[in-house]
Amino acid sequence: MPWHRRFGMEVDEADMEKIVEQGLLYDFYGELLTPHQQRIYEDAVFNDLSLSEIAQEAGISRQGVHDLIKRCDRTLEEYENRLHLMRRFGQIRQKLERIRELCDDKEVRRLTEEILQEL
Repeated sequence: MPWHRRFGMEVDEADMEKIVEQGLLYDFYGELLTPHQQRIYEDAVFNDLSLSEIAQEAGISRQGVHDLIKRCDRTLEEYENRLHLMRRFGQIRQKLERIRELCDDKEVRRLTEEILQEL
């Protein structure tokens, strides 16, 4: 059961945006984390395990799990601040969508749709 439901909490829009951003950052830069960091981060963000569950599985303290997740968040954000891959991806996607909207040529629309799906 997700941690927020265990405590009777609802996820608000800001929380959801943070979760989506974490997922995107991980999609772009997750391979740059160590395998240990990847496992812990995936369990926390994607598998929605509690700190206690992750700590028990990994053989570390809850505080260690918390610190590692925060460190991974900072690391992923630093990669984006340096490399801007996520920002560039968004810009390319917006331009392709705009081309698709403006173009009457069926072949161009098909190609832009194909590219958007590959992104």
